[in-house]
Amino acid sequence: MSGLYIHIPWCVRKCPYCDFNSHEKDSGFDEKRYLARLIEDFEEELHRGAHSIATVYFGGGTPSLFAPQSFDAFLTRPELAKVTEITMEANPGTVEHRDFAEYRAAGINRLSLGIQSFNDKYLPRLGRIHDANEARTASIRALEAGFSSVNLDLMFGLPDQSIEDALHDLKTAIALQPQHISWYELTIEPNTVFGKHPPKLPPVKDRIEMSTRGVELLAESGYRRYEVSAYARDNQICAHNYNYWTFGNYIGIGAGAHGKMKRDEGFLRTRKPKMPTSYLNGVDGTETTIERDDLPVEFMMNVLRLTEGVTDSSFNDQTGLPLSQIDPQLRKLRSWGLMEMRRIQLTPLGYSQLDSVVAQFLRR
Repeated sequence: MSGLYIHIPWCVRKCPYCDFNSHEKDSGFDEKRYLARLIEDFEEELHRGAHSIATVYFGGGTPSLFAPQSFDAFLTRPELAKVTEITMEANPGTVEHRDFAEYRAAGINRLSLGIQSFNDKYLPRLGRIHDANEARTASIRALEAGFSSVNLDLMFGLPDQSIEDALHDLKTAIALQPQHISWYELTIEPNTVFGKHPPKLPPVKDRIEMSTRGVELLAESGYRRYEVSAYARDNQICAHNYNYWTFGNYIGIGAGAHGKMKRDEGFLRTRKPKMPTSYLNGVDGTETTIERDDLPVEFMMNVLRLTEGVTDSSFNDQTGLPLSQIDPQLRKLRSWGLMEMRRIQLTPLGYSQLDSVVAQFLRR
């Protein structure tokens, strides 16, 4: 079974921290034509021998710029009849979304809301078009719309943010009782407005305290951390993202979308044209084969994000390589107390040094 990622590249306004493939709505937005191209792209992937689809994820950009009827037209395809989870990303700004119940009726059963903060002090600094009241209202409406799961996406370590304000955002989200919360630190990426003009971030020690206290608060409130930045109540994890983190297959369609599929000849990585105009005009994407020597680090970059990791046997099952290929690194990491003894799973100490641990599996 595979995941299907569908990229919708437009948004009302690009945020200064965003390094995703997104373009402001005034730049070539053509919903009808883009939907037709997505359907054509999906059919091409099926013709190439794509596996059965288990999950669908509409990401962006801002997918909620598209009308519910567009999602319905895509999701009624027979190849998607066995899909169990269908996620749509949305933003709280009233300009961007219609009645959430209409999206639920169109087949979306999981919603991810890009809240980022419930504080009007920080939202303008992040370039968000919604205010705190709209964030709360959208969250309540989403939770009342009948989705199987609603995720609230929050960042901490915002420009000049205090520890108290970061935790207040998190407490506000928890009080709404969504099934899932994504809680992660703002990072400054090079190809962004913030990358060119870095804002003043809180001191490192404050960001560490925000993270530590936030993780504790989520746990106390019944949210189990199952991945670096993902927390779920009642085990309502995001199945689509879990497939990524366990090194599963996924198809990517839409402008700039990536995919990874296991073939008889090896692992094939695909990427569609980044620019919407090129994608709409049918320009071919690129295909590359992941070299065998790169598979260990590719595998570890994903599975080690999971708090419970995976079994040792998963390495061979997913990559086709013998566990002996990474045995020296495993022995070393286990001797350092960074990895559990009988499982590809980081200890709490190892989890705090995730990037350094993954680097151990880079080809030499």
